[in-house]
Amino acid sequence: MGSKAVEDLIQASSGVHYSGFHLEEPHTSEIGQPTTSIDERVKQPFVIGVAGGAASGKTTVCDLIIDQLHDQRVVLVNQDSFYHNLTPEELTKVHEYNFDHPDAFDTEQLLCVMEKLKHGQAVDIPKYDFKSNKNDVFPLRRVNPSDVTILEGILIFHDPRVRDLMSMKIFVDTDADVRLARRIRRDTVEKNRDIATILDQYSKFVKPAFDDFILPTKKYADVIIPRGGDNHVAIDLIVQHIRTKLGQHDLCKIYPNLYVIQSTFQIRGMHTLIRDAQTTKHDFIFYADRLIRLVVEHGLGHLPFTEKQVITPTGSVYSGVDFCKRLCGVSVIRSGESMENALRACCKGIKIGKILIHREGDNGQQLIYEKLPEDIAQRHVLLLDPILGTGNSAVQAISLLLKKGVPESNILFLNLISAPQGVHVVCKRFPRIKIVTSEIEIGLNDEYRVIPGMGEFGDRYFGTDDD
Repeated sequence: MGSKAVEDLIQASSGVHYSGFHLEEPHTSEIGQPTTSIDERVKQPFVIGVAGGAASGKTTVCDLIIDQLHDQRVVLVNQDSFYHNLTPEELTKVHEYNFDHPDAFDTEQLLCVMEKLKHGQAVDIPKYDFKSNKNDVFPLRRVNPSDVTILEGILIFHDPRVRDLMSMKIFVDTDADVRLARRIRRDTVEKNRDIATILDQYSKFVKPAFDDFILPTKKYADVIIPRGGDNHVAIDLIVQHIRTKLGQHDLCKIYPNLYVIQSTFQIRGMHTLIRDAQTTKHDFIFYADRLIRLVVEHGLGHLPFTEKQVITPTGSVYSGVDFCKRLCGVSVIRSGESMENALRACCKGIKIGKILIHREGDNGQQLIYEKLPEDIAQRHVLLLDPILGTGNSAVQAISLLLKKGVPESNILFLNLISAPQGVHVVCKRFPRIKIVTSEIEIGLNDEYRVIPGMGEFGDRYFGTDDD
């Protein structure tokens, strides 16, 4: 391809606009290995909170998740282990004690235990005896630090300090009649209680506490499982989601300049559609555009802003922010061009430059053609390429931007999916840029293609595949 033809191919652009950025110091050593502080952070567990009413099936859900995550080190921490010991006076009126109230739990001790696990320390967790109502049963349960910690309990979402520990929150939602039936069966066998006492306690304490304290925490859940442990489809989806997040979790702890947008089942559903080889071109474009828009919006949130006050139509003062207007996009031809419309939709009149990276022969050399705004060195740059694979093309594109005078900290690299190998290459080489992606992949195959991937993105998006 001659340079004149390339010039004709990459002609295009427009004006400017948009928002905020924060410089972070590099967190890798000279040789690209994680520093001690980052190594400590990698040990922090992925914490899953599982809440719901008593006898809703929380333990069953936890057991099924642990069983399916058999190749990960998983530990279970029960909120029941952290009941306060009853005083002698409370023991004489034990049937009047509300075990479903937030004050029944020693939340400070739970937080202390979680803090130690977070920093890689083994802990001894008390065992609560529901017959004696004491938590000083010996031996204590020794729990070692792990890849995944599951926190389970009726009120595990009640305290915001505990919620903040969680990477994922699950609420098990089971019909009240089913929960009562299970409670009667469990308490008669395990706690040696008669049915009349169980029903009296249920009406006095359990149901009011559920309505007042447990059910309101449902709003904090990322995932709600109807029917509890009987819902195997939901649990399978959750385990797949956890596996994906575990891979992202580790990389994000190693590289603070890597941002993976918060995954939801809507996002997982869109990924499922665009990864499906049978998805039509029309649907592929529609759902790819939706995901691209989410990535672009998230990326724009990392740009700098200034405080600004405005007067609303009611005559009130609103304290907000004003976007930084020195901004441009740069798409890597041709897949990156699929992301231009989303960027233009978010940033009116934005200038967009283009880079073409062409591999020549088998010697690994790459020829780069570019058409960039003349004042690009004074702008924040959003580099657009939907797939980060080996990272080689990204390194070439970023190196070119640096040669044009763009500060490394002014570059945001936006993509839909990223292979861990590419993340390592780019983040180690350029620790001050920011990468924003929607999902971390398993890796690369022998042909250096991203897996599970979504095929040749440009061909599928622009309709130039062999089919």
